[in-house]
Amino acid sequence: MISKATIDKVFEQSLVEEVVGDFVQLKKSGSNFKGLSPFSNEKTPSFVVSPVKQIWKDFSSGKGGNAVAFLMEHEHFTYPEAIKYLARKYNIEIEETQISQIDKQKSSEKESLFVVSDYAKDFFKETLFNSEDGKSIGLSYFIERGFTDQTIKSYDLGYLPESPNFFSTMAIKNGYEEIFLEKSGLTIFKNEKPIDRFRGRVIFPIHSMSGRVLGFGARILNNQIKTAKYLNSPESLIYNKSKILYGIYFAKQEIAKLDNCYIVEGYTDVIQLHQKGIKNVVSSSGTALTIDQITLIRRLTSNITMLFDGDKAGINATLRGIDLILSAGLNVKICSFPNGEDPDSFSQDKSFEEINSYLNNNSIDFIQYKATLLAKNSNNDPVLKTKTINEIINSISIIPDRIKQELYVKHCSSIMDISEEVLFNSLAQKTKNEIYSVSKKRISRVPKTTKNKDVDLLFELEKKIIEILLLYGDKTEQFEELILKNDEDGNVILEPTIVKSIVFEKIFLDLQQDEIEFTNESFKLIYNKIINEFQKNQKLILEVFLNNLDNELSEHVTGILMNEERYELHNWVSKNIFVKNKEKGISQLVSETILSLRTYLINKKVDELKDEIKLENNNDRILEEINEYHKLKSLLSKKLNRVF
Repeated sequence: MISKATIDKVFEQSLVEEVVGDFVQLKKSGSNFKGLSPFSNEKTPSFVVSPVKQIWKDFSSGKGGNAVAFLMEHEHFTYPEAIKYLARKYNIEIEETQISQIDKQKSSEKESLFVVSDYAKDFFKETLFNSEDGKSIGLSYFIERGFTDQTIKSYDLGYLPESPNFFSTMAIKNGYEEIFLEKSGLTIFKNEKPIDRFRGRVIFPIHSMSGRVLGFGARILNNQIKTAKYLNSPESLIYNKSKILYGIYFAKQEIAKLDNCYIVEGYTDVIQLHQKGIKNVVSSSGTALTIDQITLIRRLTSNITMLFDGDKAGINATLRGIDLILSAGLNVKICSFPNGEDPDSFSQDKSFEEINSYLNNNSIDFIQYKATLLAKNSNNDPVLKTKTINEIINSISIIPDRIKQELYVKHCSSIMDISEEVLFNSLAQKTKNEIYSVSKKRISRVPKTTKNKDVDLLFELEKKIIEILLLYGDKTEQFEELILKNDEDGNVILEPTIVKSIVFEKIFLDLQQDEIEFTNESFKLIYNKIINEFQKNQKLILEVFLNNLDNELSEHVTGILMNEERYELHNWVSKNIFVKNKEKGISQLVSETILSLRTYLINKKVDELKDEIKLENNNDRILEEINEYHKLKSLLSKKLNRVF
């Protein structure tokens, strides 16, 4: 594990504007920087970086966070990968905490496998471009497939001659240990003699999400040899084919940006489409699609389009994949190609516009896909139609989202010309959940409810308290408190008194005194974390605090912190619209927010008591309680200098 000291150094030395600036073109805008969102297609900048707060916010997608969060979102690094990236960028030595001997050995073995795989990738690439066999056999094959030099180099494609141990001999000579050559699957040892696994083949390196080489796929070019057409690396500590998608490293940004992932069958399908401009494409590397591969995609998008061949094997693979994708809660579409075509061959003689148009116009949902298969094969056979409808209901039944289930049932009813009632009953039997009510009331749409303004007000007040704590929680301010005292005649009066207090303590004690709890669960979690941080350290370092939040809470916090930066995006100052500087009246802001929250809650309580009057006989007790709340409201109005 990376030591805390290293992580602290990374946060101390990394600058969010420099890190983001490596990936997004930023322009100075007041004290901040702005640019086009890297997570969506837009023409007007909605992406803001704050050097002062050391955070970024993308107002088009809602994403936000610190430098580490940006790398995890944009580059799809894991947390350790992001820390290591920043450590390398800022020349920080990475210290590892004490780990067990077994873990240390495993970590060392993994790193050795990465090193030997990287060497092999460079060796195969060098052989492709600079050896006689490489150029005449391997390079010729790739050029015949229509791949350009740039594409070949980008994907690190390579070649290995038919010589039994051309690679292994050179690797051992260069100091790479036999044990790691064998464990990586690059070399097979027979009678202690090394043999190249991928001899006589063109090589397709398989990259991880972060770009490291995990293993290889290799295609034989000599059709006379009776062996597998494609050969993959065997399973190892770094290569597990069921958890890897070919091309994910090159496609990840485009998948996230376009919010859709195309899945194809082969390596060349991926490369050909990418070369033509369809970059959000990956392959399951010759294996049946797995839940681990779908989980990898889910980090980037919830939408998948399957581009499998139209032959029997392709159809079967598509049908298997559909249910797996649906069960993971993702949306799935299918695009079929003309007979005898696959994505590679279909794309070779077409432009980006032609391919993109075909994919958009021919991508259909799984119900239409299964209905289309039925139309081709059934000849109006009622038995086959029944079988297809049952298959569709089976697929719908494994969708975890009940709203989606209902929408698909209605869609199926329309396409297959069968009543919703029958389909709902069939679905209820499949899911074994509560019986679906199929009355007209159940099937009809529920009318949209109007937005509750009271709920919005409460949300805004709770959000404002979080904002104050984040921006000014450690500041010491003077607050005016009204203290109950007796005057000379013995009457109770309110006397204003100035009290010094730290902002977070003032808020915490006021809320605790009135036993006020946040109703929004996210705000409640953030509030508790902020108070805990202040009570422990008397301060809150934003970048460290954000780092300890999950993605959802981090986005909430950055959204709150960067709220005022929205004004800069619209150049309000140039239109003579000026945003009030809250620092000039922090104590007033705190007091008004807390008192407004109290008033809201009092009004809510009074409304509840009024409802009780209709149900209880003891109205005097309730009226007395209402009267007490009105007195309290009157006191609050004096504090706020406002009439309620």
